[in-house]
Amino acid sequence: MILKPLAVISVAILSLGALCSAQDPAKYEPTLESLDQHPLPQWYAGAKLGIFIHWGLYSVPGWAPLTHPDHDFSSNDYIKYDPYAEWYLNTMRIPGSPTQEYHKQHYGDQGYYDFAPVFNRESKKWDPDKMAAVFRDAGARYVVLTSKHHEGFTLWPSTTPNPTPSLKPNQLHAERDIVGDLTTAVQKQGMKMGLYYSGGYDWTFNTGPIQVNADYDAVKPQSDAYGKYAFAQIHELINRYHPAILWNDIDWPKTGNALQVEADYYNAVPDGVIDDRFGIKHSDFTSPEYEKKDQISEKKWEECRGLGRSFGYNRAEGEAETIAPGELIALLVDIVSKNGNLLLDVGPEADGTIPPVQMERLKALGAWLKQNGEAIYDTTPWTKAAGKSAEGDDVRFTKKGDDLYVTVLGKPKAQTITIPDLPVKNGITISQLGSNDDLNTKDQTNGTRMVLHAPLKGDYAYSFKLAGYLR
Repeated sequence: MILKPLAVISVAILSLGALCSAQDPAKYEPTLESLDQHPLPQWYAGAKLGIFIHWGLYSVPGWAPLTHPDHDFSSNDYIKYDPYAEWYLNTMRIPGSPTQEYHKQHYGDQGYYDFAPVFNRESKKWDPDKMAAVFRDAGARYVVLTSKHHEGFTLWPSTTPNPTPSLKPNQLHAERDIVGDLTTAVQKQGMKMGLYYSGGYDWTFNTGPIQVNADYDAVKPQSDAYGKYAFAQIHELINRYHPAILWNDIDWPKTGNALQVEADYYNAVPDGVIDDRFGIKHSDFTSPEYEKKDQISEKKWEECRGLGRSFGYNRAEGEAETIAPGELIALLVDIVSKNGNLLLDVGPEADGTIPPVQMERLKALGAWLKQNGEAIYDTTPWTKAAGKSAEGDDVRFTKKGDDLYVTVLGKPKAQTITIPDLPVKNGITISQLGSNDDLNTKDQTNGTRMVLHAPLKGDYAYSFKLAGYLR
């Protein structure tokens, strides 16, 4: 008589235990099979827009030539005329390069790491809360900061000794904990904070510059000392700051145990994400640079690019070198329609000031997203990404639940927008985002037509919601 109740209790306890076990975070092992079990977090899938920040010693000279506007990485003279200002240390060492000449004219024989005192003095003026608010107002949902770029200078007080004998510790990391201060400010604004780390290159471990394409792989440090150094530093970042994104660059040293790094990261930050630049066949997303995709990608991807031609601050850039607001908004819409995120870079000056031309773009993007963000955030691709209206407008599609969103890239060419690819469905409501008015619709056999009867709001792109179209 008493065994039956006990059995019921035992089953209940076992069931509860199994339920709790199923809800516990997975324990990841340093194998591809285990890492590939990591699900893409919904927060990242739905975020759509992040802000990249390239900030370091290169922000003090803040200069690169404008010779190669097209980012043709295959050209052998690309490196000599590199438009990436964050590569200043590399290009200043290439004989006959414009950057070498610029450095001689402005700084004489001063060494690159002698910029450290200037950077430390200027970065003390920086207000992280003000910067985080700018990114929030631009519509970003996450931020990724370069904790260490190829130059080897860290934006946090790393406790891992650098064995380079010619450099002093105060030349190798910022006096201020920039990583910590920005992490706090970004999270306070309700955004996720991610960290970039250059694992593939660290020029404090190399003596010569990259001059031709063949050098890209040849100069990657692979010593046991560097592997241990990178492994220790990235664990400092994981354990101290718990970044929501671990964004490695170039590669990872073969001596640095990338599988263990990624397993340790997932175990510390289960809802974090990892890019595809660790040199192993696992990632949560791919990371094309200044590139777009032609079709919807099944694998999540993230385009990274600067507002200008450089990631780091380049004082030579101005209006002509900076992406126009309309092009920027169209770029975001196109990327999102194809299952991507946009990681949009700003290059602050040494004191953390965002250049005015970049601030203007961020404000324009934020204003557009405030009106049209419903067609962007937390959406997924439709069966097709792109289309054309009968009137000649380029359009992009996204969806959320039963609702379909149509975004016209640019101001509509007429008072009607006819989408031949959208069969007519009676009983649905069509509205323009940012307006309380429903649009007149006309049923016809050659697609859905919207008749615009009110002045359009916005300057760059127009988003329309077809509520219930996908039921």
